Amino acid sequence: MLSYKIRVPSKGLRERLKLDDIISVLEQTRLRWYGHMLQREDNDWVKKCMENEVEVARPRGRPKKTWTEIAEKDCQAYKLKREDATDTHYLLLQ
Repeated sequence: MLSYKIRVPSKGLRERLKLDDIISVLEQTRLRWYGHMLQREDNDWVKKCMENEVEVARPRGRPKKTWTEIAEKDCQAYKLKREDATDTHYLLLQ
């Protein structure tokens, strides 16, 4: 008999339900969006916004990572080239 008092670790539940952990889901979603952005035309306003850098006085400490830097780090983690990120079918197979 199952009861709410029985503690089951999250990892065990994910394995039983065949779910990916949240980190890998976020990485795959970010890579899929990154691929869509790379496929856009160079004069597209969304792509221009993604590549735009605002020049302001930076606060002290380590600079914040940009979305593009994180997406490129995800590409390296999955050993993908920039061209592979544009192939969304390839990403879904990973």
